[in-house]
Amino acid sequence: MPAPAAAAKEEGLSVIALVSGGKDSFFSILHCLANGHRVVALANLHPPQPSPRALGTGVAGTSCSSSAQALDPVDEVTGVTVVLPGENVSRAQGHGHGHDQGEGQSQPGLVVGEGREEALRDSPAGTILHDEGEQGQAEEEDLNSFMYQTVGHQVIPLYAEATGLPLYRKAIVGDAGKHGKDYSHHSPSEGPSDETESMIPLLRAIKAAHPEANAICAGAILSTYQRTRVESVATRLGLVPLAYLWKFPTLPVPMSSSGGAESDAQLLDDMAAVGLEARIIKVASGGLDDSFLWTNVANAAGKDRIARSMRRYGTAEKGAVIGEGGEFETLVLDGPSELFKKRIVIDEQDRKVVYEGGGTAWLSFRTGGAHLVDKARKGDRDHDISVNHVRIPDLLDDRFVSVIGTLSEENLDEALTKDWQKSGDAKEHLLQENLPHLGSLQKSPFQQWSFANANGAAASITEETSSLIAQIRQRLDQHNLAPTAIINSTIVLRRMADFPTINGIYGSLFDAPNPPSRVTISCGDSLLPLEANISISLSVHTALQPGQRQGLHVQSRSYWAPANIGPYSQAISFPLGSLGSSRREQSSSSGNGPRLVSIAGQIPLVPATMDLPPASTDELGYQLVLSLQHLWRIGLDVDVRWWTSGVVYFPRQEQKEGIEQASSSMRLRAQLAGKTWEAAHMWSGTKRNKESNDNDLDQESDDDEEDDTGPDLWDRRFNTQYMSFAAAGDGEKAKGQKLPDWAVLDEDESKILALQNGSSKKARRAVMVPPLFAAEVEELPRGAGAEWHAHLGVAGGDEDTVVVLKGERRGKFAVYQTIVRSDAMGTGMNMVQTIVAEDLSSHQALSLEARTDASLSISSAKFSFEEQDGLAREAVARLGNVGKDEPLPVIVVRYLDVGVYQDAQQDAGSTIPIVPCRSLWNGTVIGERLASVTVYQSVFGK
Repeated sequence: MPAPAAAAKEEGLSVIALVSGGKDSFFSILHCLANGHRVVALANLHPPQPSPRALGTGVAGTSCSSSAQALDPVDEVTGVTVVLPGENVSRAQGHGHGHDQGEGQSQPGLVVGEGREEALRDSPAGTILHDEGEQGQAEEEDLNSFMYQTVGHQVIPLYAEATGLPLYRKAIVGDAGKHGKDYSHHSPSEGPSDETESMIPLLRAIKAAHPEANAICAGAILSTYQRTRVESVATRLGLVPLAYLWKFPTLPVPMSSSGGAESDAQLLDDMAAVGLEARIIKVASGGLDDSFLWTNVANAAGKDRIARSMRRYGTAEKGAVIGEGGEFETLVLDGPSELFKKRIVIDEQDRKVVYEGGGTAWLSFRTGGAHLVDKARKGDRDHDISVNHVRIPDLLDDRFVSVIGTLSEENLDEALTKDWQKSGDAKEHLLQENLPHLGSLQKSPFQQWSFANANGAAASITEETSSLIAQIRQRLDQHNLAPTAIINSTIVLRRMADFPTINGIYGSLFDAPNPPSRVTISCGDSLLPLEANISISLSVHTALQPGQRQGLHVQSRSYWAPANIGPYSQAISFPLGSLGSSRREQSSSSGNGPRLVSIAGQIPLVPATMDLPPASTDELGYQLVLSLQHLWRIGLDVDVRWWTSGVVYFPRQEQKEGIEQASSSMRLRAQLAGKTWEAAHMWSGTKRNKESNDNDLDQESDDDEEDDTGPDLWDRRFNTQYMSFAAAGDGEKAKGQKLPDWAVLDEDESKILALQNGSSKKARRAVMVPPLFAAEVEELPRGAGAEWHAHLGVAGGDEDTVVVLKGERRGKFAVYQTIVRSDAMGTGMNMVQTIVAEDLSSHQALSLEARTDASLSISSAKFSFEEQDGLAREAVARLGNVGKDEPLPVIVVRYLDVGVYQDAQQDAGSTIPIVPCRSLWNGTVIGERLASVTVYQSVFGK
């Protein structure tokens, strides 16, 4: 397998590092350095202080060292202060005896800011100091902020001298005014200003002092609450958010690791490997008491002790052993020499335990007790530990390493299983017996809107896009809907070069958190109707109730999946029950039932760099696997257990060797995609240092997927499932997830159309792998070689809630249906996705050249969609009560071969969501070319 790209190929970013004193923020800095970035400043928010005193006045009559200097506010209004490196602060709060260091030296990767250090030193001097009474009172309280670690904040000023970096600080203003996990500064907060906004003046002051700063890093691991707030501030200030620890416990661990339940503790092993010293200074869990205070979590003994205690008290859930649920907080005293030039020391006599209610205890530090000491000299073991020891997770999970191995087999035609076209079990009619009965067809509130320029050529792409956005706003207003009613969008461009222009205009439509998921492709100069340069198709839910729509929008760079920096989310979901025609039906079946998930198109970017894989790994198979892994990781994060179907887009196949060769090459691409899709579904799991039991699916694998979600502080307080630490052990989140999760599939009903004579469970299941199609378009974002899109994911739900009816033939058509039931009996709301695919062989009147070259006119062939639509109606009608006058199932999207599309565009108009394709294929081992694929959706209720 090709090695992952560990560092950005372009010039590194200039990073502002948010630090709280805790292990995660400093370990995030080390990952920034390991990825080729440089840190220009530290930023810290601290609890409000009592009134300041003038510089030179110490506590209890003690004078500050003349070399200890902190500056007056950089901004008198905002109160931002700075502590400079090179001006030795040997003791916290400016007390104690220092030793001269001379001028601060900028180290590689640690930039103070060109020409600005001297200017800052010449600023008027001042510091924030308190007398013993004030300080003692302040230290007996902790803000217990959801957003910021505040315990131990008195030690923070020492980090400037310890790291050689300027430290900017500001007092926190307000509190957690907005309690939602997702954050938007547009929506008003209740009561005082939200504490998140305290970052704005702090970071603006740093940017003014360091104009080169263009990124910000934070230590968020599993906390959506913290990550979304940092991202909100970063994007407003034009900073690239970096969260290299995001979902770190779910990423591949070293082969030497034990894996399993201890995999999230690997983070602590990684911290130990780079010499980080992180001491527990607060405990707030039933599994940890005051005896754990001052334990170093970044070593084997400390980690093992915490893990044992968590298990003993039933709190060893995802993230608990690393303190992600607030179980403990830490203070970093030392790290590798590239970051820590000196070590912080706090002697035992300078630490005091403070007890709060509910088993919480934390350490208070005596004024002036924390001090700096010189570190070991070069050549000593501790000194030689460096950022080179930072472990960057492997790019591919075990599942997709296995898929890569499958694709490397010499003979592509040796498929994992036989497709229905080879099995001899293809049905030449629609079955009418032994099918589930879903009740009565209902009018679905899930609608498809499509917008394209129908009034001739616009003056510019800007004008054309602005016109479409105005039409969308008008349509939303007509239905009394907010933009949050939009679940997914598909943008088809004539030229991908227009994407940067249209992106900002499109984004102006959304100001709430979690904009719709999105797929963007380019179709070329001849494929869109009329003179249009852009079309926008939207999936709109017209009956969503407050709180039903959920989203995942990660805008930070990490090792997990590509960041979505822009107006689209990785995933949007809503309850199946919300499709009910009445509020009673919605409320009765939307609570614990399945959710339907729309996920953005995924291209093969390396998440940490947001670049395509390097040249050594840019072969199509690698790009297919990497981008499919992104889809999988996002799906697992939002609890997807089944895909209804999928499409993979490929850019235009060059025709250097002729049209027939190009068509043959595209067939191979479709076959490769189909094999990738099937291999990912059929992977049976692996155990470390053992071969996976791939050939015996009759024996169920007990290995669960990693639980990617994990509770965060928001869950602890506002989600009843996590009100107590142990409660999560009873929920689905603690049991682990699988994708696919065969338990949600009703195999008894689904296999009526499967391989009836199959002798193994593997053969039966392979036939039930969701259908896949391959579409050749003009160009993909970023010049990618592939883009995966799942039509819908099914999240949550009980066992036996999904039924697959696959492989039926009606002449030139194939019909696929997926039924998602609110429960195993189908007594609530039920959604049916129907796909009708047409073989292109029925259009033999069109020459191969005409069907491949969009510039050739086609006038002899006649085509309509009446047969497809009629067949879809018939397939839906067999599943329940459907009146004669009932409308067609909702058309979600229609993919068309270019030749058929040119002939049919007058009939299709701009009211049906259409994706024009240079060629269209099914993702089977046959690689059959198709004329059209139409995806329909229907809703039944009892």
